[in-house]
Amino acid sequence: MTVIENDPFFDIRPYRDDEVPAVIARLRGDYALADNLAKLRLPLLHARFPTLGRFLVRRWLVWKLRCVSTVEQFQALVEPQLQLQIDATADFSCSGLAALSADESYLFISNHRDIAMDPAFTNYALYHSGHRTVAIAIGDNLLREPWVADLMRLNKSFIVKRNITAPRELLAASKQLAGFIRNHISTNQGPVWLAQREGRAKDGVDATEPAVIKMLSLGQERKTESLSDALNALKIVPVAISYELDPCDGAKAAELAGGLSYQKADDEDVRSIGLGIAGQKGRVHLAFGKPITGAELDVSTVVGAINAHMVGQYRLFEVNLWAWQILEGTAAVPPLTIHGGTISRQAFEERLASFPEAHKAIALAMYANPLRRSLAEHERGTT
Repeated sequence: MTVIENDPFFDIRPYRDDEVPAVIARLRGDYALADNLAKLRLPLLHARFPTLGRFLVRRWLVWKLRCVSTVEQFQALVEPQLQLQIDATADFSCSGLAALSADESYLFISNHRDIAMDPAFTNYALYHSGHRTVAIAIGDNLLREPWVADLMRLNKSFIVKRNITAPRELLAASKQLAGFIRNHISTNQGPVWLAQREGRAKDGVDATEPAVIKMLSLGQERKTESLSDALNALKIVPVAISYELDPCDGAKAAELAGGLSYQKADDEDVRSIGLGIAGQKGRVHLAFGKPITGAELDVSTVVGAINAHMVGQYRLFEVNLWAWQILEGTAAVPPLTIHGGTISRQAFEERLASFPEAHKAIALAMYANPLRRSLAEHERGTT
């Protein structure tokens, strides 16, 4: 019997400690990784002497990874870099985590604004609160380069197969994914992070795709448990992340303006990851909810509970108010809690003025939509 037959999640799960040394050896010798790191860390040298740049980066990699033989050691190596990026680009705060046990495994379902930083901020909050870090769902569309896949799986990422169209294969992949998540939670291997939808919410509307919850329901043991039992067993906790500024707002507006005819460049997702990590985000707030439980849980109930958390716990900043006021042509302030930010209105408007004219209204709507949703919910509650 092969390893794959013994391990039904072999091709999608994060790497295990016994696999780390081989992966590290592979990364040390990866030409593409060295080239990309040289461009990032030694741009001037790489431009004039690329071979020398790659050589120096490889030497640096060998030294940096010399003591890494477990996943925990790899994450400990990465954490200071994450700390530096957060300190340089964000004023971070968190709420709700104190009510969750550090000894339990939860399925954190989050809104999705940034490819890398949504789960990174979640891990940052967990790590500094004494919780275990998450296993992170990542689409295989982001893993075209083998070195990217290796790095992600070293960092506890598991793969969501998206490039499948055949119905039978798609069902098999969905069952495998649901089985992995259910097994990870049920055997208390640590928390899991999953986005509420496929792809980022580029328009600022954080809506849960029912298909995500339907996929999770495929982990149900149909002979022994109900759908409600299966959903309760996952201990789903909604997480709302709020960014004052979106470093990718211009790129998202361009994509939305292009509509169905928009064609992504081959390296566009990688550039979005880099921009999201390095770009200024202003104030960022992460709001953990409570586990979604109930005697009669179903897909619709879970979707509704997650969406309610996203609307109720999304932290509105002044930029959301200003965008709404500009689009509505009003100076009114709605009866909502608006938090101060790090950017002035003048600077925000100058940021928008730098976008092509056709993209400005789209970018404004991106910032205004969270306020619009909160205002609509407030008005429903007062009628």
